[in-house]
This record gives sequence, structure tokens and C-alpha cells, in this order.
Amino acid sequence: MKQRRNEYQAWLWGEILLAGLLGASLALFLAYPVLQTSWDLPQLRLVLQTTMSLAGLLVAVLAAVRFSVEGRRLDLLLASGFFVTALSAFAFAIGPQLGGRALQPAEGWSALLGGMLGMALIAAAPFVRGRTKYRDWAIANAVAAAGIALLVAWSLLRAAGTALPALDLSQGDSQPFYLTGTLALQALIALVAVVGWGERFRKREDDLARWLALGFTLMLFAALHLVLQPLLASTSVSQGDFLRMLAYFLILVGAWRAIRFAEFGRAVAEERARVAREIHDGLAQYLFAVSTHASMLEAGAPVEEVAPRLKEAALLAQQEARFAILALSSASGTAPFDAALRSWLETRTAEVLEWAVAAGHELANFIARRAEALRAIDAVLSQAEAEGSANAGPDNLSYVSISEDASPIVRLVHSTVYDALRAGASDIHLESTANGLTVRYRIDGVLVNIASVSGMAVAEQVISRIKVMSELDIAERRVP
Repeated sequence: MKQRRNEYQAWLWGEILLAGLLGASLALFLAYPVLQTSWDLPQLRLVLQTTMSLAGLLVAVLAAVRFSVEGRRLDLLLASGFFVTALSAFAFAIGPQLGGRALQPAEGWSALLGGMLGMALIAAAPFVRGRTKYRDWAIANAVAAAGIALLVAWSLLRAAGTALPALDLSQGDSQPFYLTGTLALQALIALVAVVGWGERFRKREDDLARWLALGFTLMLFAALHLVLQPLLASTSVSQGDFLRMLAYFLILVGAWRAIRFAEFGRAVAEERARVAREIHDGLAQYLFAVSTHASMLEAGAPVEEVAPRLKEAALLAQQEARFAILALSSASGTAPFDAALRSWLETRTAEVLEWAVAAGHELANFIARRAEALRAIDAVLSQAEAEGSANAGPDNLSYVSISEDASPIVRLVHSTVYDALRAGASDIHLESTANGLTVRYRIDGVLVNIASVSGMAVAEQVISRIKVMSELDIAERRVP
């Protein structure tokens, strides 16, 4: 609880500092009109709009992925909001410019209203609760509804024709009231988003909420720049555009972190379900033992022999049932291993356990790397067998010849020890057979066959090499 409070306070002080700096810079621009600069750079503005739209589309995809995993309505609104924002910018602001024609009032207002609609959906997301059952069609329906809404809005605005006021203003013209009011509403939506996501972070410690609140703080001051400064032509670039670009970068980072946390939570839930199934299997076995001993008593078996076994089986079944209830009742994934569940597992292992949680694909990659390391010994087997056939025996070997790195026997021994260390083996077993040498590792208490080398000469040379490494007498053959 204390750590949670410290994290929120750190975020809150950072939010206050960011708002103070942005507010001071905005006040400075208002106090000194000479600082209210803009640059007529249509290519740069097009690049910024395209980059922000792609970033919004990527955030929408990431939110949709998390919705497919968890099914929360919050993620559905989040994905829909960013998709509407990106779609309106592509269709009405970027598309006409790429087509080589000037931005018409209908397209300009459609882009502005579409962006406000997307921001409204994002601002409403932190206030939504619950999950939905229909995950498969929810995203598709939301995308279709957003596309239809934008198309209808554009058709109505285009039907207005010349009666629709223009968004592009000439240098020195004052900003009309209707445009100021629309931009002020956009700033208000951004403020609601900041408050909503900040409150969600305080209550639920949602990491994505922290980044969204920071991003919409930048968007709030970007909107205030447009409210308090005259809006210039659509080809101009101002300070607000760079603030929005930075905001999308922060939101993109938060969305990526949220996806990682969602995968981790799913791995935890799968692990808990697996443990619960194993406990259930153990419970079934103990109940079968209780039933068997009860049947033996009914058949006239001696009570003094059957009763202790029946009592033991009943106690174990009771313990298994308690742990099964613990595992099945805590499927949220917030606590991967309960204290009671830990004690149950520790009573069934002789080793001291180190607790960790990993995703399934990470475990598969670890096992694959381990298997690859175990096969590294295969690279020197053929050379060692050839070298063993060429030499008469260990009598022809000296300390110098055995210690040479170029010797395949040396490489065979070194690779065996190296692979055992990488595999975490506790023992290395070298067994001399009639056909040659067998190499085994003891991994997790189980002997595993690693390799077999043909030829008695190879076996003798490997044993001699190990004696050299152990500073033993290689001439002594009566004992190892």
C-alpha cells in the first residue's frame, strides 16, 4: 500500500511539474506576441499529421489486442477512439493534400469533428466498467460504426456547401467565435481525459492510465495554443503540433507496456489454472484411496490395519480440497502464488524453491536453448573417434600432447564439462563399455544420456585426460 501511494505521489508531482512548465510557456507566449510564431511549411505539417495518424492507428491496434485478451470495455472505447482519430485525419486532412488539391471547408470540419469524437471516446473510457462477452465482433462493429459516422458527418457538411464557414484564416484576421468555441470544447475534452485517466491510475494502478494522463496533458495545452492564438492556414506548423507529436509518443509507449503486462497476466492465469488442475487430479486420487479403504472395511478387512490408512487418505484429501479451492478461487492473476499454495508445493519437493512467473513462449525458448547446448558435444565426437583409432592407447600420450588444445580428445572433455555447466547438471557420468564410452548428465536428479563414443581407445584417452586435469597418475590403471 505504501509503495502504491508513493508511485501515485511521484506521478502527481510529475504531472504538476509538467502542467506548470506548459502553463508558464503558454503565458509567456500570450504576454509576448512576438513569440507566437508559426512556420508555413506544408511538407513538414503533412509529415507530422501522417506520423501522428500512424501512431494513433498503432495505439488502436495495441488496445484492440489487449481487448481481445481481457475483453474490457475500456479497451474497446480506447481502440475505437484512436481509430476514429486516425481515420478522420487520413481521410479528410492527409488524403486531399496527397491528392494535390486544397483542403475544402467540409474536409477541414470533418477532420476537426472526427478528432473531437475520437478524443471524446478516449476521455469516456476510464469511466466505463465491466467486460463484454462478444469479443470477436465488438472491434469490427466499432470500426464499422466509426466509418459510417464519419461518412455521414462528411456528407452533411459537404451538403452545406458555401454556407459552411472556412477554417483557413488569413494572417492578422481574428478567430471567429464558432471556431474558438469548437477548439475550447476540444480542450475541455482533453481536460476530462486527464482527470479520468489520472483518477483511474490512483484507484487501480493501471500503468496505461499514467501514460495516457501525461499524453493528454500535452494535448490539453496544444488545444489551448489553438484557442488562445489565431488559427492560421492548414499549411502552417505551430508549437501545438509538436506538443501533440510528443503526446502521441508517450501514449504509444504506454500502450506497448500495457500489452506486455496483459501477456504477463494471461501467463499467470494459465499457470494458476494448470496448478488447479494438478491439485484436482491429486484430490481425485486421495478420494479413490478413501473409497478403496472403505470398501476393504466393508469386506471385513482388519480395522487396525485399514483404519490408519483410511484416516491418512482422508486428511490428505481434505488438504488437497483446500488447496484446490484456493487455486480455483483466485484466478485474477494479481498474486501468482498464494502463501498456502506455496507451502503445498514446498512440502512435495526436497529442494528450496525460487518463485518466478514466466510466459509459456519464454519457457519454450529456454528449453530449446538448453537442448541446443546439450547437443554441442556432437561436434567433436567424430574427430575424437578418429583420433582414438589412430593412437595405440594412452601409453603413447604425454602431458604435453594431452594438454594441447588441438587434440580432439581434449576438446571432447572440455565440451562435456562446458555443456554440463550450461545444462545445470549436478553430476557427469562417464561409463566405459565394451563398445567405447557413454556420457550421462544428472539433471534434476535424473540421469540423461548425452552421447556415446565408439572405441575403447577413446575411452582410455578420455579417462587419462580427466586424470591429468585432476592431477592424478595416468600410469595407474588398477583404480580410476
